[in-house]
Order: sequence, then structure tokens, then C-alpha cells
Amino acid sequence: MGFNTVNRRELLKSCVAALGMRMFGRPLTDKIAVLDGGGANVVALTTIDGLVLVDSGAPKSFAVSTKVPTLFNTHYHLDQTGNNEVIAEAGAKIIAHERTRQWMSADYWVPAEDRYEKARPKSAWPTEVFEAARSWNIGDEQIDCGYLPLAHTSGDIYVHFKNSNVLAVGDVASPERDPALDYFTGAWIGGRVDAMDVLLKLANEQTKIVPAYGPVMTRAEFKAERDMMDEVRVRLFNQVREGEAPKDMLEEGVLKGLARAWKDPDKFVYDAAKGLWAHHDKIDPNVV
Repeated sequence: MGFNTVNRRELLKSCVAALGMRMFGRPLTDKIAVLDGGGANVVALTTIDGLVLVDSGAPKSFAVSTKVPTLFNTHYHLDQTGNNEVIAEAGAKIIAHERTRQWMSADYWVPAEDRYEKARPKSAWPTEVFEAARSWNIGDEQIDCGYLPLAHTSGDIYVHFKNSNVLAVGDVASPERDPALDYFTGAWIGGRVDAMDVLLKLANEQTKIVPAYGPVMTRAEFKAERDMMDEVRVRLFNQVREGEAPKDMLEEGVLKGLARAWKDPDKFVYDAAKGLWAHHDKIDPNVV
């Protein structure tokens, strides 16, 4: 027998307090809340067996003193997987895409910082991986996961709490921070737009869309970001076809007139252009 709304809310509050975390604003539903994982969003589903988490936040952003049977990682970045070790040591199963485990389990080169990033400890790695899509029934919640190829990294997934109409999308949505493209993993702006189209098909006007950072979004807000990214994609396609360098693109206004401010336009355009060159076969046959 399921427990009632009041009991769910009280259990959710007690579990969150036991993690030493705080909620961002109010819970999304009577059983799902967004928690503060050191600035990053952590989604928590309360069940009779403990909390199911999406992402584990920045390192040392909380301590585990309540049961977490299942943790989903939307991608491999440290600010979304920083507490994997402590959660795994407490008995959690960690679920992610196969590519996420690959990036966490090997040293890799970070071009922007001219250095190698060491592999994460084995205790941080996902213990259950999938390639395309998976579904789980946990308590009275259906949880669907799907792969979002080359949207932000090479291993992005969404986590859809279908019964509650909550959709966790990691860094495939970026309402506040500059959209990031890990071009060295294969991510590119075309992949990001394609992934956003997939997510739009999953959502309706009542869906609560949770990005890795920033406020929970409506479908309309997410659609506006998708349309902005598609406009950037078209502009970049045209300028890459002309053989222009990222600096030239910026000087010619590739990011002007858009409905957002850019904190580091040079980095964004450089990364986007690198990704486009890696996928030049998708631009146009007459690319320079």
C-alpha cells in the first residue's frame, strides 16, 4: 500500500535533512524535490526504501546518512558525479550510459586546460550501464532513461519520472550558464539541438524540466532555449562553410541579437566551431 501525500512530504523532508542538503525552493511534487548539490541540481525521489537520486552534485557537497538505493548519472562531469564514491560505499547502485563509465574510468586530455584528467576511483564508476534506453518501476514511479547522443558529452541521458511528469535533463538544458559542448568527446551543437527535440517530444505543458544548473523549466522555456540554440547552429553552419575562424565569427556578430547574455562567448564559439568541423560531413557538401 502506498503512503499518503502528508507522509511522503514528511519522509522527503527527513531524507533530505539526513543528506545534509537543502531544497531549492519547494518540492516539485509530494515525492520529488530538487536539492542543492554544491550549486548543481540533484533530483531526489522519495520511496519507502529511501531516496532515488539523479546526479550526486559537486564533491563533498553532502554526506550520506540516509539510504540511497539508486543513483542515476546524467553524464560524467565531476560536478554531477562528485559524491558517487560516498553514495556507492553506502550501497547505492549507480546507473548511467556506457560512455559515461568510459570517461570516468580512463585518463583523458582536457584541451582547454592543456592537461590530463585522471580516471576516477573505481568506486565512483557506474555499476549498471545501458546503450539506448531503459525503464524501471520503483515503488509507484515509472522511471524511463534514454540516450541523448553528442548533446553535451558523448554519454548524456535523460531521466524521466513519467508518473510524476518530471524530466531531469542534465546539462542538455542551460537556462543560466553558457551551453557547454565537450567537443573532444564528440559533442556538437547539431547533436544538442537534436537532443532537445527528443526531450520536447517527451514533455507536455505541465512537465517540470530540471537542468543541471539553474531553475526548473517549463516546456515553453525549454523550447525557447532550443530555438535559440538552433538559430546559433544555423549561423555557425553558414560561417564555418565560409572557412571563418571563431574570432571572425564573433566579430561578425554570430551571437548578437539573441535572447541571452554570454559569460564567455569566445569559449562557446570556439568549442562549437571545433565540434562543427568534427561533423563537417553534416553541414553541406560544399563546405570549405
